Amino acid sequence: MTAAFFSGMTTMGFLVGALFFARFWTRSRDLLFLAFSAAFCLLALNQALLTLGSVPSKEQSWLYLFRLAAFVCIALAVVHKNTANRNG
Repeated sequence: MTAAFFSGMTTMGFLVGALFFARFWTRSRDLLFLAFSAAFCLLALNQALLTLGSVPSKEQSWLYLFRLAAFVCIALAVVHKNTANRNG
């Protein structure tokens, strides 16, 4: 019961982070903020599905792909930001 409560808090934290980055994106229109918002939404979805789905081993689950997609999204956004600044 306590683990589910803390998992819900973690999910809520990811969603709050996504909302903050979405707000920053609306002000600056920088795609890096949008990518971080999307990544935090994916992480929240992953955490919620792990808790609600009662997955026995999260490392061997297909739900791990949500985490992978979130980190790939962040990595691609950082690479795009760095190459866009270099090209002018």
